[in-house]
Amino acid sequence: MRGRSRFRTAVAAATAALLCAGALSGCTAGEPTANGTTARSTSKPTPKPPSKPTPRPSPLWDVSPASVAAVGDSVTRAFDACSVLTDCPEVSWATGTDTTVNSLALRLLGPEKVATRSWNLARTGARMAELPEQMAGAAAERPELVTVMMGANDACRPTPDLMTPVADFRTSFETALARLRKGAPKAQVYVASVPSLMHLWSTGRVSPMGLEVWKLGICGAMLTDAEDLSAAADRRRAEVQDRVVAYNRVLSEVCAEDERCRYDGGAVFGFRFDEGQLSPWDFFHPSKDGQARLAELAYRRITKE
Repeated sequence: MRGRSRFRTAVAAATAALLCAGALSGCTAGEPTANGTTARSTSKPTPKPPSKPTPRPSPLWDVSPASVAAVGDSVTRAFDACSVLTDCPEVSWATGTDTTVNSLALRLLGPEKVATRSWNLARTGARMAELPEQMAGAAAERPELVTVMMGANDACRPTPDLMTPVADFRTSFETALARLRKGAPKAQVYVASVPSLMHLWSTGRVSPMGLEVWKLGICGAMLTDAEDLSAAADRRRAEVQDRVVAYNRVLSEVCAEDERCRYDGGAVFGFRFDEGQLSPWDFFHPSKDGQARLAELAYRRITKE
C-alpha cells in the first residue's frame, strides 16, 4: 500500500507540472498533500506601482524672449533708411519702433516694452574686431536675446587686399561670444549671415543714380567701376564674394559650438533685395521695406520650435 501511495503521489506531481508548463497563464506547483493531490499557490504577484512619466527637459531655446539687445553695424542702425547719411534706429529691423517695419523687438515684446526692454548697441561703420566690445555692452544689460549682424564692412574695404583675414574674423567672433557668456551666460544669440554683396552690385548697377552714388566710394572692393565687366573686374568681385562666403562659414561654425546660438542658415545672404528694398540715397543699405524683410527673416528663425 505504501508503494502504491508513493506511486500515486509521484504521478500527481508530474501531472501538475505538465499542466503548468502548458497553461497560458503562469502557475506554480505546490508540495503534494497527504491525499495525493498537489496544492496550488494562491498568492498573486505584487503589482508594480505605476511609473511616473519622465519629466521632459526644458528646451534651451526660448521662442519668446522677453528682452532684446542688438549689436552690429550700419544695417542694424538703419543707416540711410530715412534720410541721407543718417542713422534711423527707429526703423531698425532689430529694435525699431516704426510699426510699418514691425521690427523683431516689436514682434517679440510688443510696443509697450520696446523702449525699456530692447537696446541697439550697433555702430555704423563697425567691423568684426569691434564686436567683442559691443557684446560686453550687451551682456551688461542681461538680455534674453542678442542679435548679431556684422561682417559686411570687413569685406567692403577700398580694395580686396584690405579685407579682414578670415582667421582674424573668426578670432574676433569667438572672443565676442566668450565676452557675452562671461556676463550673460544664458542669453540666446541670433546670428544673421552677411548679405550677398554680389547681388547688391547686380541690383544697384542698373540704376543711373546708384552708379553715380557708388562713385563716391561705397564698398569700393565690390562697387568700384560698377559698369566694368572685364575679366579683371569679375575676378575682383568674385574675390570679395568668396570672402563673404568664408565669413558666413565662420559665423555658422562658431555659432554651432554654442548651444544657445542660432545662425540664420544663410537666409540674409540668400535674400534677393530688389531696388525698392534698397536705400534711395545709396542703393546699398536696406530701405524701410528692406529692414522689414530682415525683421521677418529673423523672427521666423528665432520663433521656430
